Amino acid sequence: MTAKVFVHPTALVDEPCEIGEGTKIWHFSHVMKNARIGRNCVLGQNVYVGSRAVLGDGAKVQNNVSLYDDVTLEADVFCGPSAVFTNVLNPRAFIERKNEYRPTLVRKGASIGANATIVCGTTLGEYCFVAAGATVTRDVAAYALVKGSPARRTGWVCRCGEKLANAASAECGRCGLRYRIDTEACTPL
Repeated sequence: MTAKVFVHPTALVDEPCEIGEGTKIWHFSHVMKNARIGRNCVLGQNVYVGSRAVLGDGAKVQNNVSLYDDVTLEADVFCGPSAVFTNVLNPRAFIERKNEYRPTLVRKGASIGANATIVCGTTLGEYCFVAAGATVTRDVAAYALVKGSPARRTGWVCRCGEKLANAASAECGRCGLRYRIDTEACTPL
């Protein structure tokens, strides 16, 4: 860990771990040994980062989020307050299943809304947007907007986060980026 990292006095950071410059770790958070956190990340109040969790540069994790072992957030991922990640499909208090953890991958630039649940073993595509309260039980395509429980695709979003028109060729009204949209994919032009 470098001196150019802010760790609030109430936070616990177990050594050894990797934490990049410019990262801020706020009140009552706990980073386990061997965790890897990139540069310029923000961990809000009461965030837990497991030993085998990985956060890419610029990831922002809001209050009350636990990133358990085998959860990977790529660069510039946003996790809203109280988002939930699981790591076992069929937990029982009386059966240890640490050898059954399933990895969860959240690709670059994805956003996860407040109180969303991400079931383990899923991949969230680049720049996708998971709505608040959604329950993700299967992979989410890049640039997809998903809502509900279980989460279903209801549209597509731009890299900047704005909802796109569901036309074959959509242009973002905010930033002007253009996309080709078909039934299963949204591709930047």
